Amino acid sequence: MIYSLQGNLTEKRDNFFVIELGGLAFQIKSSFSVVKSLPAIGEKVKVFTYLHVREDALELYGFLNKDELSLFEMLIGISGIGPKSALNIMGVEKVEKLKAAISEGRSELLTRASGIGKKIAERVILELRGKLQQEGAGGIVGLMESDQDIVEALANLGYTKSQAKEALAKVSASVGKMEDRIKEALKLLKSR
Repeated sequence: MIYSLQGNLTEKRDNFFVIELGGLAFQIKSSFSVVKSLPAIGEKVKVFTYLHVREDALELYGFLNKDELSLFEMLIGISGIGPKSALNIMGVEKVEKLKAAISEGRSELLTRASGIGKKIAERVILELRGKLQQEGAGGIVGLMESDQDIVEALANLGYTKSQAKEALAKVSASVGKMEDRIKEALKLLKSR
């Protein structure tokens, strides 16, 4: 098992990145949010990895921290969820928000992931609800729901959903009211 890699980042794409280490280049699959969070090409980076062995391939999956790796391993341990589906789920929100949604039993928040329907989302909750605990889960889930509404509102104003999510991610969690969060996100979008 390759637990982690540290080396120079040589390439970034939407769903993978490449780390060069000791003359070897490792292609590591990951979610878009992880790839986007990596440093600039040429910088040193350390990622935690999972080696997925198939009959016809060896695939490395990479994560920025141990919590992401742990959640990925739990997800692929569920019947019907492979690495691609697990990455899709993890691409919906940050790990702490996903843990909160699972511990609160909110399957509709998981169905936002591409290829994840109601049955699979409910299976994830059934299997992981007792294993994952997130402090303040109710508040986090409420913020997730409000943020989804904000993303939709900003999309209706002509911004892309990815632009809206990126701006909203920069708004402090201490800004609690929906109207205030929209105002802060709009300020960030206009300053681009």
